[in-house]
Amino acid sequence: MSLSHTRVGAEFVSAFSTIQAATIHEAQGGTGAVTADIRPLDRAMSLCGPALTIKMPPADNLALHQALYLAEPGDVLVVDCGRHIEAGQWGGILMEAAKARGVAGLITNGSVRDTDELIEAGFPVFSRGISIKGTAKNPGARIGEPMIFEGVSVAPGDLVRADADGIVFVPKDAAAAVLEKSRARIAKEDDFTRRIRNGETTLDLYGFPAYSKAG
Repeated sequence: MSLSHTRVGAEFVSAFSTIQAATIHEAQGGTGAVTADIRPLDRAMSLCGPALTIKMPPADNLALHQALYLAEPGDVLVVDCGRHIEAGQWGGILMEAAKARGVAGLITNGSVRDTDELIEAGFPVFSRGISIKGTAKNPGARIGEPMIFEGVSVAPGDLVRADADGIVFVPKDAAAAVLEKSRARIAKEDDFTRRIRNGETTLDLYGFPAYSKAG
């Protein structure tokens, strides 16, 4: 079985993977960033790829086993389990299966476990929590369908970029425009860095007024 949806092109995945999530967020007008409480297990973790969306019951992980065999190489599993953190839905065995399938990483608003193993393997995992509690294996999930994830509308195949600063989604149809704006922002910030090192102030650069004590 396979899923029929378009995915952001590999050229965009490659290009965005070298750009910070914060820069992408700003470049697309301050949109696309998820809530700040989903963090990487290790600050060195970073990922970029097409999203494979999963909406599943809390304290359950049957859908994660199923999704691995619907995923294409390079996909990022984006999991909405209702923000339930009292169950570790992902661990070492699923990681090994994901690596064998070429999955690029996991983002979940739930919890994971076997964290030492995940970190040692360098498999990118971004989660709300960590829990040793087990999960059920019940049907009822939706895989590969549009959803709202932590306040952001996400369609399967949209680009997701995550690093130590946060997670941002880019609609696949907007990837080219956002990439151009991201590169322009990088060029501007590089220029600002050069000018600061040459003695200019941030007040000058941004046109801000100097402090003046009231009264």
